[in-house]
Parts: sequence; structure tokens; C-alpha cells
Amino acid sequence: MVANVLACLFIFAAISSSVAYDPDPLQDICVADLKSKIKVNGFVCKDDADVTAADFTFNGLAKPGLINNSFGSVVTPANVMQVPGLNTLGVSLARIDYAPGGLNPPHTHPRATETIFTLEGELEVGFITTANKLISKIIKQGEIFVFPRGLVHFQKNNGHKLASVISGFNGQLPGTQVIATSLFAASPPVPDDVLEIAFQVDGKVVDTIKANLAPKKKW
Repeated sequence: MVANVLACLFIFAAISSSVAYDPDPLQDICVADLKSKIKVNGFVCKDDADVTAADFTFNGLAKPGLINNSFGSVVTPANVMQVPGLNTLGVSLARIDYAPGGLNPPHTHPRATETIFTLEGELEVGFITTANKLISKIIKQGEIFVFPRGLVHFQKNNGHKLASVISGFNGQLPGTQVIATSLFAASPPVPDDVLEIAFQVDGKVVDTIKANLAPKKKW
């Protein structure tokens, strides 16, 4: 528990001391009105009279998330959608849990830099620069790693035990684009010939990947 608290405090301190990517707030608080249909760059503020402490708290990161997918990892976000009080503050968190051999597949966050703090286990992590250089490292409990905003990155648990991290972002809603699902499970779909040429494979391979990444039907 102490390690968890220290991790969160460290991440928030590090992010707050840097220049946030989100715009600076113009008032003390602007708790997001998630029910409003008005679209702005962020969320409309709730009336101050309706603001409560519940808008600034979330217990979803206290326990490991349920890992029930083929990647072997699960992300539990704590962004403005879960904590409306984060609106305009330029920070958010997430917890990522990994099964043995689990992968948080290559993805990007278009609106934030990410810092991860290892709660338990050991992970192989890395990002790829626009010059196609891989920057990677094995990180262990208590260590951090930074993924620059917008660059493709990943984390993999090569161990035989569960692993978990706390992620900090300098954005209230970082956004996530998983490369494989963005390309092979988009709606409407990316044309097959685009994928065939881009990945230098034939149509059968594209069909197989699309079938594996298609959302599972619920009966």
C-alpha cells in the first residue's frame, strides 16, 4: 500500500512540475458535466453547487483488473471519464495489469506523455522513434520508464508472475490507439488492398488478422 501511494505521489509531482500538454485551467475547478451534449475542447463545467468530493475521487486502481483477453493485459483508466474533477487539470492515471507472458500491445497516446511506475513484477518496455530506433529496457519493481507523447510503445511481462504498473499522463484524456486494432478492426474497415500493400502480405493473411481482432459476439 505504501509503495502504491508513493508511486502515485511521485508521478503526480513529476507531471505537475513539467509543462502539461492540456491547456491551463482558467478557474479553480471545472468538474466535467459528462451528461452535457455541448462539445468543447474538454468538457463543460458542472454548476459549482452540484460539485461534491465524489467528483475528485476514484478507487478503481486499488485492485488488479480482470485479465480476460488474448493480449494478457488489462488497463484500468483513471481519467476525466472516471474522475470528472480532472477536467482542465492536465493529468490522469491508469493501472495496467499483466498476466505471465502478457502484452500491452504497440499503441500510441496522441494527447499525452506517459510515465509508468512498476508496482510489481518485471517488464520489457520500449518505444520507437520516428527514425525507427527502438529504445527499450527491462524494468523492475520501483523503477519508472517514460514514453514520449505520440510515439508507438509497448510493455511485455516476460516473467512467470503477475506484473502491474501505475501510469501517469500529462493530459486529462490521453487517448489510446492500438496499432493492430486501429488498422485491422476499424469501422468502416480499412480497405484490404491498403493493408496488403502496407504489410506486404496477401488477402488471406489480412482476413485472418481481421477475424482474430474482430470484437467477440455476445450471446
